[in-house]
Amino acid sequence: MDIITQKEKNTKRYLPHDIKTREEAVKMYRNNGDIEYTCRKYHISRTSLWRWNKAYDGTSESIEDKSHKPKRRHPKSHTNQEIKWIRNYVRRNPKITLNELWYKLRREKGYTRRITSLYRVMRRLNIKFYKGMEIKNTSKKKHNKKYETPKNIGEKWQIDVKYVPNECKVDLPEDKRYYQYTCIDEASRERYLWWYEEHTPMSTVDFVKKCIEYYGYNPKIIQTDNGTEFSYNKANIKKEHPLDKMLKELKIKHYKIRPRTPEHNGKVERSHRNDNERFYSYLKFYSLEDLIKQGKAYLKRSNNIPMAVLNYLTPKEKRAELTLVAA
Repeated sequence: MDIITQKEKNTKRYLPHDIKTREEAVKMYRNNGDIEYTCRKYHISRTSLWRWNKAYDGTSESIEDKSHKPKRRHPKSHTNQEIKWIRNYVRRNPKITLNELWYKLRREKGYTRRITSLYRVMRRLNIKFYKGMEIKNTSKKKHNKKYETPKNIGEKWQIDVKYVPNECKVDLPEDKRYYQYTCIDEASRERYLWWYEEHTPMSTVDFVKKCIEYYGYNPKIIQTDNGTEFSYNKANIKKEHPLDKMLKELKIKHYKIRPRTPEHNGKVERSHRNDNERFYSYLKFYSLEDLIKQGKAYLKRSNNIPMAVLNYLTPKEKRAELTLVAA
């Protein structure tokens, strides 16, 4: 018998017997007919010995382990046509995400399976979907306080600024920075993006005007952090901030989250992580105009990706649904 190490004992679910042991046990049992003695000698079970004895035809190949793979395909498994669709979409769209792939299959091919089924078949067939750049582990803080997400569009927007990674620049000065302004409607998760060379109060005011024009309505509340582009509280400046002045005229409330708690602006912060994975991990731009042009195409794509939190509706579909309910 093989000598089994302690490490193998801890990792294996059972201790397999080699072919030589099986063959000798069967021959002994056939010679003496004493099953109890044979099982004690070779440390095997009666069931195993009976199985080997039935299969043994004088050759060692007859008592080797057979494949447990089913001989026929399960009737509910993915068809060859469905697998062909999946492979073709991934081949033609190497940067497609799992949610986008599932949505395209459902919309264009009448795919009726769940997204979890799609994920499992892709893992089994080793079809890799795009995951984007590696993201560091986020904060492990636990928040027990329940957050009430608005149920209707226009109740609250979250706005934040993100630095555009320097690695995306081509033939541009190293010290030149670019900034992405992001606005997200909490109810529908629909976003609006724009890019600037500065993150100043004037840029913020211009961005909010663009948001109102894009969404087509004024929100009740705008939520931001305490950066000087949004508020003068942190800088201890006494004069009124241009953003606050504009929001007062529009009768929009300005809510500022607690300092050093970006998780309170969690929806827009999480969307920035998606931007890293889906956009900035492969973006190359040569000017602000080029960045804005590529960003517009990405924004259209971003608002048409289904989200689990929306019951796998896209932000555009969720907005249409909420608009219909409100009407």
